[in-house]
Amino acid sequence: MSPSAKPVGHATRGTTGTNRLRRVDRWIAGHPALRQVEEPLVVDLGFGASGVTAFELESRLRRAHPGVEVLGIEIDPERVARADAQLAAVRAGRTSFPADARVSFARGGFEARAPRPPAVIRAFNVLRQYDEADVAAAWSLMASRLDPRGVVVDGTCDEIGRVCTWVELGADAVPRTLTISLRLAGLEAPSIAAERLPKALIHHNVPGEAVHALFAALDREWTRAAPLATFSAEQRWRAALDALARSGTPLLARSRWRLGEVTVPWSAVAPAASAR
Repeated sequence: MSPSAKPVGHATRGTTGTNRLRRVDRWIAGHPALRQVEEPLVVDLGFGASGVTAFELESRLRRAHPGVEVLGIEIDPERVARADAQLAAVRAGRTSFPADARVSFARGGFEARAPRPPAVIRAFNVLRQYDEADVAAAWSLMASRLDPRGVVVDGTCDEIGRVCTWVELGADAVPRTLTISLRLAGLEAPSIAAERLPKALIHHNVPGEAVHALFAALDREWTRAAPLATFSAEQRWRAALDALARSGTPLLARSRWRLGEVTVPWSAVAPAASAR
C-alpha cells in the first residue's frame, strides 16, 4: 500500500487467541479455491493483537497446499510491527512454527491490497464490530480484490473457538452459504451459535426470519436425537441433521457433518429484506 493511501476501516478490539480459528482453517484447507491456483495467496484480514492466527493458518494449509502463502493485514501499525517481530522469531527458529513459513504482514484494511489476487480472504471477528449497514460495502471491497475463482470468508467465533459461524462469498460479493461449526462434546443446543452469527445475520435472529427458523429446527432435532448421545455426540448430531434434511431444509457438505459442521445455502437464511 502506498504511504498516502488510507486503509479502509477502523481498528477493532484486536483480541487474538491461539488455536481459536482452527475450525475455519480446516474448512479453508479443503476449499476448491485453493486447488485452482498453483501458489495460492490467503489473506488473514484483521489478525488482531498477535500474528499467531496467520502463522497457524499457514501451518494448517501448507499440509495440503505446499505452495500456499499467507498475508496478515491489520489497520493498526503497532500490531503490524508486533507481528513482524514475531515473524523474526519464527525465522530464527525460536517458535514452534516452521522457520520457512510463507507468512508476511502489512498494514491495511478492507481494501486488502496484496502482491497478487488472493484465493481466500478470511475476515474473522472483524465485521462483528461494525454496524450492519457497513457490511455490504466491506464485502464488495474485499471481493473486488479476489482472484475470480476466490472466496471471502466473513465469520465470528467465541474466545476459544468452540462455536463458529461464517459466510462464504464469491468474487461477485454475493453470499453463497452459511456454515455453523460447533464442538459437539458438551453441547446443550446448536442455537448457542446464534450469538456468534456474522454481522449480516445476528440482528435477524428473531421470529419471522429464516435464520431464527433454522436454529429453532436445529434445536428441535438435537433434542429429539438425545437418546443417541449414549453412542456419541457425533451420532446425535448426524441424526439431527438427517432429520432436518428429511424435513426439507437444504443442507450441504454432508461429508463434514462429522466435524460438527452444517452448511446451508444463503437463500435458506437470508434476511427477509434481502432474500433473493
